[in-house]
Amino acid sequence: MFKKILIANRGEIALRIIRTCKEMGIKTVAVYSTADRESLHVKFADEAVCIGPPPSRQSYLNIPAIISAAEVTGADAIHPGYGFLSENAEFSRICAEYGIKFIGATADQINSMGDKATAKETMKKSGVPVIPGSDGLIDTVEEAKVLAKEIKYPVIIKATAGGGGRGMRIIRQEEEFDKLWTDAKTESAAAFGNDGLYMEKYVEEPRHIEIQIVGDQFGTVCHLSERDCSIQRRHQKLCEETPSPALSPELRAKMGEAAIKGAAAIGYEGAGTIEFLLDKHGDFYFMEMNTRIQVEHPITEEVTDFDLIKEQIKVAAGEAISGQNYFPKLFALECRINAEDPKNGFRPSPGKITNLHLPGGRGVRIDSHVYSGYTIPPNYDSMIAKVIVSGQTREEVLLRMKRALQEFVIEGIKTTIPFHIKLMDDERFKSGNFTTAFMDGFDLSNL
Repeated sequence: MFKKILIANRGEIALRIIRTCKEMGIKTVAVYSTADRESLHVKFADEAVCIGPPPSRQSYLNIPAIISAAEVTGADAIHPGYGFLSENAEFSRICAEYGIKFIGATADQINSMGDKATAKETMKKSGVPVIPGSDGLIDTVEEAKVLAKEIKYPVIIKATAGGGGRGMRIIRQEEEFDKLWTDAKTESAAAFGNDGLYMEKYVEEPRHIEIQIVGDQFGTVCHLSERDCSIQRRHQKLCEETPSPALSPELRAKMGEAAIKGAAAIGYEGAGTIEFLLDKHGDFYFMEMNTRIQVEHPITEEVTDFDLIKEQIKVAAGEAISGQNYFPKLFALECRINAEDPKNGFRPSPGKITNLHLPGGRGVRIDSHVYSGYTIPPNYDSMIAKVIVSGQTREEVLLRMKRALQEFVIEGIKTTIPFHIKLMDDERFKSGNFTTAFMDGFDLSNL
C-alpha cells in the first residue's frame, strides 16, 4: 500500500480523498494555489505545497509544479480527483515515468476514451449499443450534410475533445447546417485547441444514465449500477439520483453488462463511468466514458455501502477486486450547491461566507470544503458543497432532501439552494417522469 498520496486537486474532492487516506493510514499532501491558501483541504492534509498563482494553468494544471511537489514531499502516488488533470493522458504518462503511481486510468486508456469518436468506435466493436452517426471525424460540412440525410434529422454535431456542452450544436434542418457547423468548430478550437467534429443522430426526450464501473489490473470489471443525471442545465448536471425511476431491474442489469463490456474492451483499471442516453422506448446508446471518479459518486456509495475512493486506491496499489456487481439497497439523491444566483441566469457569486450552518440528521451527508469566514475565489468551478441524502423510498428521499436544504444556511453569497428546494416540490420531478429537457420548462422567476 502507498505510504503518501499527493492530491492534485482542490476543494471538496481533495478533502474527500484526504479523509479516506487518513482512514487507511496513508499520509497526504495537499497542493494549492495562492487563492486556496485558507481552504480546508490545505488545513487537513499532513503536508501542503503551494504550486502557483490562482489561474489554473499556473497551478492545478501545472504538471511540472505538481510532479516537483510529489518529489519534494516523497509522495509515491498522486490522486487527481475529478476535473483538472484527472483525464490528462500526458500527466498519467509523466507520473509513470517518474515512478509515481497515478491513481486513475493509464495514458493509453485515457487516450482511447478521451477522443469521443475513437471511443464510440471502440464501444461499437465490443458490442455496446451506439448512436447512429459518423465513423470518426467529419472533414467537411458537405460530407456532414450527406450523412445527416442518411441518418435523418435532427442530428447533433459534437467536438471530439469536448465537454460541458462546448463545441456541440443540434441541427434540425439543412438550412441551419453551415452556420452551426462553423460555430461548433470555432468554439471547439477556442475551448480545446482541437476543432475536430463528429456527428450523431440526435436522441430526443432522452434520459442521461451513467453506470459506475470499477476494474482492476487483472482484467476484472464490475459495475455498481446506475445514476440518473437527467436534471441538467446547458449540459451541466444539477442533481443526480439512484436508482433511476426509469429503469426496471431487467434494464438495469442489461445496461450494467453493457458497461462492463465497454470497460473490459480497453482493460480498464480504477473507477470510471460509462454514460448512456436512454430513449423513451427503453433503448440505450453509449455516449462517452469518464476515466475518473465523478462528482456524483457519493450517491452510489450510500446505496451500495461501497467506498469508491478507497477502492480506487486499493486497485492502484495492485489489489484485485471481487468482480461482484452491486445493486442499490436504498434510494439516494445529490444536490450540487453552487455559489451562483439562479434568478440571474446562474451567474457565479464568489465572495465571503459570513454565516454557515450545515444540515444534519439521519440519512444526510455533506461533502464540502467551506466554512464560516471562508472566501470563495472567483477562479474556479462554483460548486461549494454537495448535499447527499438516502432513504428507504424515493418519496422519503425527496422529503429528507427538502428538509436538509431548508436547514442549510449560507449567508454572504447567493447559492442554488432556493432552486433545489423548489425542485423538490416540482410535480414533474416528484413523478420521476422527466428527461434532459426538464429545465427548459422550469420557472426560476419566483425563487
